[in-house]
Amino acid sequence: MPLTFRKSFRIFPGVRLNINKKSWSLTFGSGDGPKHTYSSTGRRTTSMDLPGPFGYRTTTRRR
Repeated sequence: MPLTFRKSFRIFPGVRLNINKKSWSLTFGSGDGPKHTYSSTGRRTTSMDLPGPFGYRTTTRRR
């Protein structure tokens, strides 16, 4: 079983710095609204929990 490294720090309310072995990312947003994540590898992700039967949705874009 391989070992993984991942650490998350809360910088400000609603802002997180996520660090893993190959990259880092910043996540903005908390609570019921959308969350926007910007990665050092160029990936941009927006995710949100939608009400009812729609569930959790994520959209990802590359640079």
